[in-house]
Amino acid sequence: MKKVLLLLVVTAMAAGIWAAPAGAASAPNATWLWNPWMFVEDESGTIAFLKEKNVERVFVQIDRSVPQASYRSFIRRAGTEGISVYALDGAPEWAAPKGDRHLTTMMNWLGDYQKRAGAAERFQGVHLDVEPYLLSSWNSNRAKTIADFQSLLLTAKRKSAAAGLPLEADLPFWFDEISFKNKNGSGNLAEWVIQQLDGVTLMAYRDTASAINEIVKNEMAFAAKHKTPVTVGVETMQSHEGNHVTFFEEGEAYMKQQLDLVSARYAGPYYGGTAIHHVDSWKTMKP
Repeated sequence: MKKVLLLLVVTAMAAGIWAAPAGAASAPNATWLWNPWMFVEDESGTIAFLKEKNVERVFVQIDRSVPQASYRSFIRRAGTEGISVYALDGAPEWAAPKGDRHLTTMMNWLGDYQKRAGAAERFQGVHLDVEPYLLSSWNSNRAKTIADFQSLLLTAKRKSAAAGLPLEADLPFWFDEISFKNKNGSGNLAEWVIQQLDGVTLMAYRDTASAINEIVKNEMAFAAKHKTPVTVGVETMQSHEGNHVTFFEEGEAYMKQQLDLVSARYAGPYYGGTAIHHVDSWKTMKP
């Protein structure tokens, strides 16, 4: 009888329809905050929202028009709630020829900021969102675009290490289907990135635990192999790509149930928890 019950539970978990036991601990949450003017205008409300959602890491867009004093205040207050703040930036053109000038601009700003900030006001890491596959050259000259993307990440790794900060990046879940062979060696692109960086967040944009578990399984294996934390990111915005890529339609309670199942499947030392894209749409999604 016990074997039958166990089989039923495992089958339900695989199908994404079994809910985690009441009181089960949720995985650490991360999120992207693309609009730093949100905390310029309402710092207390922004911090309260992150605390309510059990966010432990927030990736905050670097906007040079935002006063550094606003970043300092936000990071200091976030720290009192146990929230780490990472400097977020990136765009597809960063992986284009001479695109590393954008990285240099960001890192120069960050270096100046870190010097001026107090110990409790400094960023705890660097988080890049580049998405080179949005460049036209991804289709016309993919091999070179991949090599340029890799060069950008290696440069970012050196600059982040020099600043004493870990480097993370966002990756699409399908990079494990992309192979490369160039001056950086040869192999699987997802594995290469996971091996090089201090952390990776997968854009695993699906709306069931079963689908998410399937598309991240290779990256989780790479995480364990290279001892690099991998975080599972999900979408809450309405999407023109179809309802299956976002939790917008289902709402937050269903999303949490599905993410608890993902966390139960992959819990371990190199599972980085879940990341919600992004603060603006998370705040307005239905319960």
